[in-house]
Amino acid sequence: MFVGLDLSRKRVDVVGLGGGGDVCWLDAVAPDRDGLAALVDRCPAGPAEVVAAVESMTGARFVHDELERRGWDVRIADARRAKGIAPLACKTDRVDARVLAELCRRELVPEVWLPDPLVREERELARFRLQLVKQRTQLKNRIHATLASHGLACPVSDLFGRNGRALLAAMPLLEPWRGDVEASLRLVDQLDREVHALERELRRRGADHRYVPLLLTCPGIGWVLAFTIAAEIGDIDRFANAGKLVAYSRLAPRVHQSGEHDRRGPLTKNGPRYLSWAFVEAAQHAHRHPAYSTLYNSTKARWGKQRGSQVATVAVARKLVIAVWHMLTREQPFAPPSATQGLAPSSAQV
Repeated sequence: MFVGLDLSRKRVDVVGLGGGGDVCWLDAVAPDRDGLAALVDRCPAGPAEVVAAVESMTGARFVHDELERRGWDVRIADARRAKGIAPLACKTDRVDARVLAELCRRELVPEVWLPDPLVREERELARFRLQLVKQRTQLKNRIHATLASHGLACPVSDLFGRNGRALLAAMPLLEPWRGDVEASLRLVDQLDREVHALERELRRRGADHRYVPLLLTCPGIGWVLAFTIAAEIGDIDRFANAGKLVAYSRLAPRVHQSGEHDRRGPLTKNGPRYLSWAFVEAAQHAHRHPAYSTLYNSTKARWGKQRGSQVATVAVARKLVIAVWHMLTREQPFAPPSATQGLAPSSAQV
């Protein structure tokens, strides 16, 4: 039996097709553990006889894991590519489920790669750390904005160090702004502790990771970025060439070709944004390296002051992706074309 699953926040619509394409089962259950267990129990076919598909979205991985644990063969379909294969004149949840079932029957499901549980854990650690850092930055920016709105200067380079804290305590702020700043400082301290704990865990896990030591030899990549890149890539063997990894990193421009026309558009958005963030962050340090400084400076000069630095940083990030693909596939440290041996690990820490 071929089963299509249309997932929403409150239910899963189910359509089952027989080998000839006829509808032989319609159902709907809650998208939780009990509902999925009941779905397997009510299925007219045995678990080993079911091939199912669900579109990639929040919660799809949970549905996949629960049904696979109960014996179904479940694929997660790329939502954009699935709609390209089977565009709909009429769109309802049940129609979506039937389309997925038909793609299963015809063996046309555009599957997405699923990382194993260990890679999922590594990704969650790196992504949660990034989320905490963003919240900490927002709080710090709010404190700076409070001072600016009251006409108070910030004569120290680090407002959140010892001297900066003493300066904040002495500033003539009235309530409720004084209380807001003090509460923000307490939250910043708490987030600092959480971020440092996560970074210690990243170092512990990264010490035994087969990719992290190699990535540390690349310019601009420190412990945090090395672990993030390794976790987001997962298995380098799934990328047939460097261009595939560039596209997955959201750093490849869109290409529209028709006849003699060749138009390049904005960057693609097909991969995880955390991976593109990591490479762009590394490029902001790596552009000073001799292997990339010429590319950065020439690109920046060509595009001018307004966009030059941004475009040049992306160009360096794209080159870093290509270098990383060669490093990981060959299991060799970073070495520019003119080098005879790998370079020392980068000192940039992010």
